[in-house]
Amino acid sequence: MATAVNAAVPLSSSKSSYPSGSVRFSSFLQDRIGFNKAGFCNGNSAVCGGRLAPVRAQVTTEVPTKAAKVSKKNEEGVVINKYKPKNPYVGKCLLNTKITGDDAPGETWHMVFSTEGEIPYSEGQSVGVIPDGIDKNGKPHKLRLYSIASSALGDFGNSKTVSLCVKRLVYTNDQGEIVKGVCSNFLCDLKPGADVTMTGPVGKEMLMPIDPSATIIMLATGTGIAPFRSFLWKMFFERHDDYKFNGLAWLFLGVPTSSSLLYPDEFAKMKEKAPENFRVDYAISREQTNEKGDKMYIQTRMAEYAEELWELLKKDNTYVYMCGLKGMEKGIDDIMVSLAARDGIDWLEYKRQLKKAEQWNVEVY
Repeated sequence: MATAVNAAVPLSSSKSSYPSGSVRFSSFLQDRIGFNKAGFCNGNSAVCGGRLAPVRAQVTTEVPTKAAKVSKKNEEGVVINKYKPKNPYVGKCLLNTKITGDDAPGETWHMVFSTEGEIPYSEGQSVGVIPDGIDKNGKPHKLRLYSIASSALGDFGNSKTVSLCVKRLVYTNDQGEIVKGVCSNFLCDLKPGADVTMTGPVGKEMLMPIDPSATIIMLATGTGIAPFRSFLWKMFFERHDDYKFNGLAWLFLGVPTSSSLLYPDEFAKMKEKAPENFRVDYAISREQTNEKGDKMYIQTRMAEYAEELWELLKKDNTYVYMCGLKGMEKGIDDIMVSLAARDGIDWLEYKRQLKKAEQWNVEVY
């Protein structure tokens, strides 16, 4: 350190206090030079009375104990892999409905399956689906993972269902042949009453933060909306004895056309119920442009709020969740690099720190 530290002044824990880019520097000081939790100099510190005190080397044969990591996410009671491919759960389709317009480029379906409470998932987790039939080698199809689109209580509020949001995959290959995705078409064609073979639940990357006053920024393209619908239902459509959201939930959703928007009526009701706690911005690439005439992708829409987003990202209780097409992360990096540089911060290093602190969560494909 170039100058002495005045031990009578509490240290700030704000990231923005350190324009050099050294995030969470206050915790480093507390750990390394003996500041107590209140931010004041300890009696045994190497820094006291505004000057550096001599440090005496200590020899110990004890193996240092590794502090247990305390997660900022709601991991309590989270179940992983209760059902596996060798012992799957068989539920039934209760509801399957197309939720995109007839003129949308592609079909997306919302479906609800019975679980009778046997798949105890948490918001942000995924389930596996094993489609009926066999592959070209005569073997059973392998499972596909899908992000869960319902809260832990489920769409019916009884903790006995799980919902998915699935786009029907149909494309033309290099030989000019029409190819249909095995699992997506199986799911989109399901009729109520049909059996569905499932595994899981899996995943901890996208679990919600514990802090009910957090700022949660959700970035989704297409069916990447699934985990965020689960978050938002818990926040705004349900009552919980141990959870009442009073922070800010800000959703960015990118789709190609207005007829491709997913769950817009639900989000409108949430906005009406909690205008101070919920914001939603759509990026409709084939219909909207920015002032420069560029197509409105999710990163283009976010750029309109770049300054505000950067200020939020400097706070310890802001969490970013990203789900959908892989390409959007680079676009977001492009926005943040110059903003961070203004504060003397290397964005990519800063993002690594956010990931380490569980504040930057990505599930892309």
